Amino acid sequence: MHRSALMNCKSFFETYSKSFTGDKKVKIVEIGSQDVNGSLRITAPTEFEYIGVDFVAGKGVDVVLNDPYSLPFESESVDIILTSSCFEHSEMFWLVFLEIMRVLKPKGLCYLNAPSNGNIHRYPVDCWRFYPDSGRALITWAKRNGINATQLESYTSAQIEGVDGLWNDFVGIFLKDENLLSEFPLRILDTKKDVLNGLIYGSDTFIKPSELPEDKRKLAIITMALNGKI
Repeated sequence: MHRSALMNCKSFFETYSKSFTGDKKVKIVEIGSQDVNGSLRITAPTEFEYIGVDFVAGKGVDVVLNDPYSLPFESESVDIILTSSCFEHSEMFWLVFLEIMRVLKPKGLCYLNAPSNGNIHRYPVDCWRFYPDSGRALITWAKRNGINATQLESYTSAQIEGVDGLWNDFVGIFLKDENLLSEFPLRILDTKKDVLNGLIYGSDTFIKPSELPEDKRKLAIITMALNGKI
């Protein structure tokens, strides 16, 4: 678990958990919950029920999945689903997304964090990277399958200094039923500024748009400096 993943999930709960205040027995399910150098569990409100699922037993895993494309929960029984640094390892993540939508309550949220760059890290495979339009593509897929979902916001977070600072994370927040949009008036991007290519529901204009990923932006600056152009 790299630091930016923890920081992004912390921002998610600081922004969205307020909308569940007063709800009874708020249930969180984390997909890919094994504690490897940290766990998202520490960012969640302690009063919420938290269930960690993964494909193998380990620290932070409450339920071991028999089928990576089938969640062992009843339909419309979960309030929040988290998945971080997991979808890149799923050969068919779009099937997992449909399962997420199935088990979420109509007011349910899905928090998705997936790398937008970074080294190959097979666990047991490494298949995908996510870009600014990835969240909207998942919504197109959901609607094609009869689910009235929407994306509340998405962004690519900045790298942070340190040994694990090479990652840029794509973060997307999805609502199961677009008709319940008014339940969630706040957005992470209302306050978070260290992002590229942010999108907020209702706008097609990117916040801090950039065609270059952060790695290439930094490389361009270094190259210009070496050539005496800056």
